[in-house]
Amino acid sequence: MNLPNFLTVLRVLSVPFFIYFLLQPSFTLRLTAFVLFALASLTDLVDGYLARKWNQQTEFGKFLDPLADKFLVLGAFITFLFLTEQAQLWMVFCIVGRDMMITALRYLGIKKGRSLRTSRFGKWKTAFQMFSIVVILTSFLMVSYADTSAINRLYEEARKQGIGSWDVAAANYSEYMAGNHPGFFYSIASFMPYYLMLVTTIVTILSGLRYLVTNYKLLLPPYTIKKQPAEG
Repeated sequence: MNLPNFLTVLRVLSVPFFIYFLLQPSFTLRLTAFVLFALASLTDLVDGYLARKWNQQTEFGKFLDPLADKFLVLGAFITFLFLTEQAQLWMVFCIVGRDMMITALRYLGIKKGRSLRTSRFGKWKTAFQMFSIVVILTSFLMVSYADTSAINRLYEEARKQGIGSWDVAAANYSEYMAGNHPGFFYSIASFMPYYLMLVTTIVTILSGLRYLVTNYKLLLPPYTIKKQPAEG
């Protein structure tokens, strides 16, 4: 257990605490969740740098590091479902589904003795996801718990009337641009999380399609490595 792996383990262990603090109505605890997410994201950069610099890359670290990132990011998006009506189930389903698909492709690659081909677009996707989470977390801090509830009721009432979230967010954005808003931060929080979730979902889907196109041969038979006959 070297220092880079220790930081990765800490990132995994921080996820349940981050989720718990974020779900609380207390501003202090939500701020704690924000700081915890920021520190956990920072360890993602530090552990990889230290592992390469000190030549301490291990199979355990290679296995756990991407999982730690997934736990942190998916934990945030799933928690948003319980905090804001602007995060919708189909969005989170697409984000989670993409990671499940990549995991399946990676498993097929192992079975075939081939590595999964990655691209820089995947790193951009992760960076944008992190950016979106930070901005949405900031929106939770900039408005009160009561204002967040009021925004959620706005989306709930619109849905009951058959009005889509896209229309609600667009109307809120139009009001903000026209200067007809009850408060700057309230107005931003009434449409920004929805648009960030929407763009993040689109980027995630495109990233998944890119992986499929690049690694489509992994889906073709045979699905296992043929064992060579033992020499007599």
